[in-house]
Amino acid sequence: MTDGAWSATRPGLAPREVATHCPYCALQCGMTLREDDTGVSVHPRQFPTNRGGLCQKGWTAAELLDHPERLTTPLLRDPATGELRPASWDAALDRVVTGIRAVQQDAGRDAVAVFGGGGLTNEKAYALGKFARIGLRTRHIDYNGRFCMSSAAAAGMRAFGIDRGLPFPLADLGRADTLLLVGANPAETMPPLVRWLTEQRRNGGRLIVVDPRVTATARQADLHLQPLPGTDLAVANALLHIALTGGWVDRSYVAERTTGFEAVRRSVAAWWPARAEQLSGVPVADLEETARALGTGGRVIILTARGAEQHAKGVDTVTAYVNLALALGLPGRDGSGYGCLTGQGNGQGGREHGQKADQLPGYRRIDDPAAREHVAGVWGVSADELPGPGVPAYQLLDSLGTPDGPRALLVFGSNPVVSAPRASRIESRLRDLDLLVVADLLLSETAALADVVLPTAQWAEEDGTMTNLEGRVLRRRALRPPPPDVRTDLDIISELAARLAPDEAAATEAAARFPADPAAVFAELRRASAGGIADYAGISWARIDGADGVWWPCPTEDGPDTPRLFAERFATPDGRARFHPVDHRPAAEEVCSAYPLHFTTGRVLAQYQSGTQTRRVPALRRAAPEAFVELHPDLAARLGIDDGDPVRVTSRRGELCAPARLSAGIRPDTVFAPFHYPGAGRANSVTNDAVDPISGMPEFKICAVRVAKG
Repeated sequence: MTDGAWSATRPGLAPREVATHCPYCALQCGMTLREDDTGVSVHPRQFPTNRGGLCQKGWTAAELLDHPERLTTPLLRDPATGELRPASWDAALDRVVTGIRAVQQDAGRDAVAVFGGGGLTNEKAYALGKFARIGLRTRHIDYNGRFCMSSAAAAGMRAFGIDRGLPFPLADLGRADTLLLVGANPAETMPPLVRWLTEQRRNGGRLIVVDPRVTATARQADLHLQPLPGTDLAVANALLHIALTGGWVDRSYVAERTTGFEAVRRSVAAWWPARAEQLSGVPVADLEETARALGTGGRVIILTARGAEQHAKGVDTVTAYVNLALALGLPGRDGSGYGCLTGQGNGQGGREHGQKADQLPGYRRIDDPAAREHVAGVWGVSADELPGPGVPAYQLLDSLGTPDGPRALLVFGSNPVVSAPRASRIESRLRDLDLLVVADLLLSETAALADVVLPTAQWAEEDGTMTNLEGRVLRRRALRPPPPDVRTDLDIISELAARLAPDEAAATEAAARFPADPAAVFAELRRASAGGIADYAGISWARIDGADGVWWPCPTEDGPDTPRLFAERFATPDGRARFHPVDHRPAAEEVCSAYPLHFTTGRVLAQYQSGTQTRRVPALRRAAPEAFVELHPDLAARLGIDDGDPVRVTSRRGELCAPARLSAGIRPDTVFAPFHYPGAGRANSVTNDAVDPISGMPEFKICAVRVAKG
């Protein structure tokens, strides 16, 4: 935490002030932006999620508004020199439209694809999905949230019939008697949340953390389980096994509110604690202590995050923890439950309204005839005109430029050159495209490869809504307009839709169908989501402004919203939650003599996602200037590596090179690197592109590597 306020000089402007939210993680901390003749300053405000706290990223967020590297004019690649050069908007958009038309005329509508981001506002995510389906008429759209929340989302849908990261307010964490965090490190990923963990322990609660590393969060825990990466599912099944033998299963809850328990009971019978210890390395005594704390605590919460989810068996792993929560009778009980810590700023809302390959607004399935009819009616087209499901993000990216894949790609708010697994392969796929268009505020590593780069507005320059990790819909408010030659994503989508129309009359109709006004887009989103799982019909900007946000589902303006789910029933046809038996299986790639170590990735406090923004903030760059490879001192000694030595980490897919950082807080059989950095230190050059068969989540968190000095 930092006290004080950062200010960027921008003289000559009348004073103004606006209440808004941080542009980074899904905590969406409340802040006030003030602009006067000394510049823009950031001030925390007393919002329920952060209670006046901000992390260093939030404090410095306004520094990007006038950053010298900010894109302020479109860029076009010069065919003669291969360089990106400034161009007019007319020239840039003409190049985009000409390229789209040529590709689609030659190879069909699906030859153009769209890739979105979990940081886009609800309005932009909605408009992007609509533009793909009825502007481009392509089935190929997905987004980088597939790499974040997809496994937890799929597990939640099949167990509860609904996917909302936290089905209860964040404040419940501070009241929990026992809180189990699995694969989560909020002390570095969303520091203001730690206030709730501190409150929980101050109130006498126990914090238990499951993580292969002794992270900043694990150091605060009463008990830290340190399993081998990829064995979280076995740990969960063992905990349920112990709960059964200890008599801590809530039999009446299971009988009255769930189905399928008997199959799960039989499946976990084989997961006696000694077997789980042999596989995971977690001592039997720690497993038993954890199960006892979960089974005998009054208010108990189980939370998962990327450490458990970013695996080729991520859905099953999350399901195992959901099974445990259901068996203990937690979901829907006041102060208790299962939840998932959403990562990206609009990771929740971004997956609800049409960016996903199989989804229409309101969390409707695109292959559901009734859903297609409803959304098509709102959009003013026939349901038959809507394309079918596309493919998940990695499959889409890996198909780019191939004979059967898309030949053109439009990217909004994502940087897959750094963030995608097996990143060297994806970079090659992007280079093979006939047309790559990137809309961004800075020249990301992906934008640097583009044929056309379109400069977009920043978070403090546009209105809209975001949905935080609780399912609370919030208002993002503009402090000032964007620079003169910078447009919003909604402006760009509207203009492209009009230019793609066959004649002037159709262009006028297309511009009206894709308004650039975010208030108009949100009004349509409400109608499109009405009756869906994520129902925003009763949420207006005015209603959000009159409260600290509004929780979905909220079907009517004069009716209640839903801060707590599952109190009376689950969102399944019969109102009961579903148990699903799941069993541990090895990682997609196991260690061997050639690649004898486990590799895992994660985040550091001062950087965010692919680092496009945070790596350009001087204070954050000073705090975390470069990639590193974390090794246990015993492993380093065997390899002849000293702290700070250059280290080469090699997998079957590629390598990264970065300085060694020795830490006794990591397992001797595992190495770690943060994924925020490009170039030689790019962690995703090494990661495995094996994916979960249900969610499409790649296996970011474990692969086999060898490590050498130099």
